[in-house]
Amino acid sequence: MNIAVFLITTLAVWRITHLLAKEDGPFNIIYSLRKKAGKSFWGKLLDCFYCCSIWTAFPFALWIAFGWINILIHWLALSGAACLLEQATTTKGNSHNDMPEYTED
Repeated sequence: MNIAVFLITTLAVWRITHLLAKEDGPFNIIYSLRKKAGKSFWGKLLDCFYCCSIWTAFPFALWIAFGWINILIHWLALSGAACLLEQATTTKGNSHNDMPEYTED
C-alpha cells in the first residue's frame, strides 16, 4: 500500500463527504437531495458529516485494499482521516451552535 494513494483517497473521501453533508452542490442538487430525504434515515445520514464519512469511505476501502481485514481497517482509517480533516478545517465561528441567540423585546 502506497502512502500517496492513501492520502489522495483520504482527500477524495473528505471532499465527497463534505459535498454531501455540508454543501448545496451545483444548481442546489445536493440541497434538494437532503431536503427530499427529510428526517428519514437517509436525511439524518446526509446531515451528519461523521455518519456520512463512514459510508463514503466504504467503496474507496474496497478499491484500495484487499482481504476483508485490510478493507475493514482501511474503511475505518479513511473515515477517521476525513473526520480529522473536517475538524482541522472547521473554525468555531462556522458552527451555528456557537452563534449567540438574538431576540427582540
